[in-house]
Amino acid sequence: MELIGKYGIVTGGGTGMGRAAALAMAREGATLLLVGRRMAPLEDTCREIEMSGGKAFAYSADVSVREELQAAVAEVVSRFGRLDLAFNNAGGHADFKPIHEIPDEEAEWVIDLNFKATYWGVKYQVEAMAATGGGVIVNNASIFGLKAMPGLSHYVASKFAVVGLTKAAALDGAKMGIRVNAVCPGGTHTPNFLKVTGGDAHAMDDIVPMGRIGQPEEVGEAVAWLMSPRAAYATGATLSIDGGMSCG
Repeated sequence: MELIGKYGIVTGGGTGMGRAAALAMAREGATLLLVGRRMAPLEDTCREIEMSGGKAFAYSADVSVREELQAAVAEVVSRFGRLDLAFNNAGGHADFKPIHEIPDEEAEWVIDLNFKATYWGVKYQVEAMAATGGGVIVNNASIFGLKAMPGLSHYVASKFAVVGLTKAAALDGAKMGIRVNAVCPGGTHTPNFLKVTGGDAHAMDDIVPMGRIGQPEEVGEAVAWLMSPRAAYATGATLSIDGGMSCG
């Protein structure tokens, strides 16, 4: 249990990769604040963690709104006295469309949720961690933060920005004992993936070298590893978890 005595925040912690990462971090001993818009799935994840002997609390916030995200980070510090770990996971996109057909409102929503929420999260998390001697931040980028995809220009742009932010913030944090890394999952069996594919869990199998999409738990374990002392020399890294998709 390598995260005993550590306190963390997970955005989008109620479902998918956020839930899986929260469970993995809690198994390693971390105490967590799970943040999202819908309390029911957050509370479900908290109950699952507590049934396994861990501690987690649910907090309602729309992390695409800067003030609400700032308040969530402040809640961690107020409740636990410090912030040691952060997984900026919340994200998503709608249907595939060429750039000229994407409604402005949709583009703003995608950029706010995927990039701005991560940017403001990192800013306020670094501020809190610097005050207590350091910490670890992991950002959920995407395979589409490493390579492009037609019909997703707003999402691709936001995720490339997350990768750039991760590298720049890692340089800022290096002298403060703060490590900042990113995971770059490929297609993963999450509610958003199923929503976009119309419920087809095998929609991407043919383009994945390993012949299948990923499971949230595979991402969650990678996040917990990056949080741990075993990854003590890793900062500014982008860890692909995509079955080989980014190799081509």
